[in-house]
Amino acid sequence: MKAFPSKHQLTPSDIYVETGMDLRDYFAAQVINNLISNNKMPEMIPHICTAAYKWADAMMEARK
Repeated sequence: MKAFPSKHQLTPSDIYVETGMDLRDYFAAQVINNLISNNKMPEMIPHICTAAYKWADAMMEARK
């Protein structure tokens, strides 16, 4: 699922491709902004990234 879907026609025969940022990545980006702003220790970055995707996965599951 895309956060900002946009359909682009590839051929005149109505074949479309949906482009845009994945919704999961969008959610993770929103979460990581908050997590990083509250934690200034560079060694925590890998853990923060993992946590952001865990939050994003939980948000994707809640949408079902």
